[in-house]
Amino acid sequence: MSKGNRETTINALRAILGDRLSTGSSVLEQHASDEAYYAPSLPDAVAFPESTEEVSAILKICSESDCPVVPYGIGTSLEGHVIPVHGGISIDTSKMNKVLTINEQDLDAVVQPGVTREQLNTELRATGLMFTVDPGANATLGGMAATRASGTNAVRYGTMKQNVMAMEVVLADGRIIRTGTRARKSSAGYDLTSLFVGSEGTLGVITELTVRLFGQPEAMSAATCVFESVEGAVDAVILAIQSGIPLARVELLDEMQMRGMNLYNTDFDYPEKPHLFLEFHGSEAGVAEQTEMFGEIVADNGGSNFQWATKTEERTALWRARHQAYYAAKSLRPGCEGYVTDVCVPISALAQSIAATKVEIEKSGLMAPLVGHVGDGNFHLAILIDPEDPEELAAASKLAEAIGYVALSLGGTVTGEHGVGMGKKKFMLEEHEDAYVVMGELKRSFDPKNIMNPGKLVTLN
Repeated sequence: MSKGNRETTINALRAILGDRLSTGSSVLEQHASDEAYYAPSLPDAVAFPESTEEVSAILKICSESDCPVVPYGIGTSLEGHVIPVHGGISIDTSKMNKVLTINEQDLDAVVQPGVTREQLNTELRATGLMFTVDPGANATLGGMAATRASGTNAVRYGTMKQNVMAMEVVLADGRIIRTGTRARKSSAGYDLTSLFVGSEGTLGVITELTVRLFGQPEAMSAATCVFESVEGAVDAVILAIQSGIPLARVELLDEMQMRGMNLYNTDFDYPEKPHLFLEFHGSEAGVAEQTEMFGEIVADNGGSNFQWATKTEERTALWRARHQAYYAAKSLRPGCEGYVTDVCVPISALAQSIAATKVEIEKSGLMAPLVGHVGDGNFHLAILIDPEDPEELAAASKLAEAIGYVALSLGGTVTGEHGVGMGKKKFMLEEHEDAYVVMGELKRSFDPKNIMNPGKLVTLN
């Protein structure tokens, strides 16, 4: 965007937004990066709309001037999704943060995109309902939908793909559309809701979501158990799923990650061996039966040292520690940064994938603790690097690439929940082949001027 166009666009936006359009250096820097390890890039300005109509007006102005637009939630994405690599306007949805409707009888809620998952669950406390997608970070629901977020509960309750029922979206030219309904199913036309879930801001700006809710279970029980090998832990999970045990959460932490957990959490003193962190939901009798059945499977696969947590505060502490696994990993190498990546494979290939990953880690010479949502075949690495060492950064990139190719060779995907952003674009043609070309055609039809988060997910020639 030329200097003249930039000034014209900013002046037109300021006429609409007033002081809710910022060009202050600290605000620009905040919107120049996310949690990923990629070079920051400043937007030209940051807009803070308060309504769908304001988002529409912003996009009409930006479309007329060919100005790039990058939607921004809270900045917790992990593949450079919100970095404005071509400058332009960052649309920060933090002021669109109202829970509009809670429909208790229908088990759904209508929210603005800046509502965070913790905020929604706080408002749901008195209803006996809960929103279940939990990526760890207190992300916004708009951002979670845009990246098709997932998390520890996905094995039972699904990802954002299964939990977003309808949307309001502003397209690149400023048109406002609604996708889906509050009905639990529909056969009426193309599933545009699913198209926008995971579109990473490249097709439009999400301004409203209808999300699925669940009843809070009568009983919850969490546990940890230790294994002599990663293979034993994975085999136990596979057998449990095949046996029909309805695991609510099941997380794998390898021996290196457990070492970090002990360092970071003062109340942790666990064996430095692979662990499963688990949770069961249901009736009192159902949870008791599930835990007994799983205990037998664990014993048969070399597991031991069950530690149960049934009190709310004990369960909360356990899952808080799991959600802080990244910081625990970084405690293994003070002063380091984490180059984070994830892949997902069919569950039957998970042990093989992790074994191959361990080989690649050893070859790299780097330290890379592993955690995984093993109930759905997804795992993550936090590759610990010296941020001032370009050789380590290159080695981390090479390691992440090798793991991606391992996943593809086993029928998996290069990202189970982090998304594509900038980091995983190089894999897209290999993973999707001719379908990737169709993605580009869809992008072009929705955004012919390529102003919506350009440089991410797909490339237009």
